[in-house]
Amino acid sequence: MQTKMNCLFCGIVNDEVSAVVVFEDDISLAFLDHRPLFPGHCLLVPRSHFETLSDLPSELVGPFFQNVQLLARAVELGLDAEGSFVAMNNRVSQSVPHLHVHIVPRRKKDGLKGFFWPRNKYESDAELSKVQKAIQSAIASIRE
Repeated sequence: MQTKMNCLFCGIVNDEVSAVVVFEDDISLAFLDHRPLFPGHCLLVPRSHFETLSDLPSELVGPFFQNVQLLARAVELGLDAEGSFVAMNNRVSQSVPHLHVHIVPRRKKDGLKGFFWPRNKYESDAELSKVQKAIQSAIASIRE
């Protein structure tokens, strides 16, 4: 597994940096964004360090995006969301230079317009834990 020194997401993957993990397998790890658009906003990262989608080896594209699909379903199911927003940036607006996909729960009239979206912290550790458990439970039910 490739890692890069001083990469925040490599630090999370290697358990050197704290994060609230909602999913992990051999190729990827998903955790709650610490400043989510809405509670349940997850980031899915490959375990190995790849800066952009173009850097992800072709043999990992399918399995990685199957995990994106799984997380999108789980976020919607676990949080009773009407839909989801799935996105990634490549270099421009990529706050951490490690490939990551945002999976955000959406509801009609949730107030998001354009790309100037407010980011908020979780109100409490209890809220954070509740959201984590809801997504993990949804993943388990989807996989059954």
